[in-house]
Amino acid sequence: MRESKATSIAVHVRLKPSDSSAHPHSANYTNVGVAQGIAYLDFGFIEPALLEAIVKTAQDSQAAPKKLEGHVVSRIVMDVGALAWLHQQIQQLLVRVRAAGQGKRTLK
Repeated sequence: MRESKATSIAVHVRLKPSDSSAHPHSANYTNVGVAQGIAYLDFGFIEPALLEAIVKTAQDSQAAPKKLEGHVVSRIVMDVGALAWLHQQIQQLLVRVRAAGQGKRTLK
């Protein structure tokens, strides 16, 4: 039996925006979950003033709220293989950014 090895090739892909994706959306919160081999990437937005208030509360040694509310910006669903490919692309991008000296801001 022959074993086949997965290979990748570079192909130029151009994505055309649809009505809902024509404008960028701002997200300052992310969550990733996996169920039955499917990855769910949730992108959300929490009001910055609320985040600042929580930081101030923590600095003042007060109890932080147990629950926050924000807005769902987008939910992306993909199989775990696509998630692994996305992870690889993000890692490669971060390496290039850091090498170019643009990564001076702390990434969290």
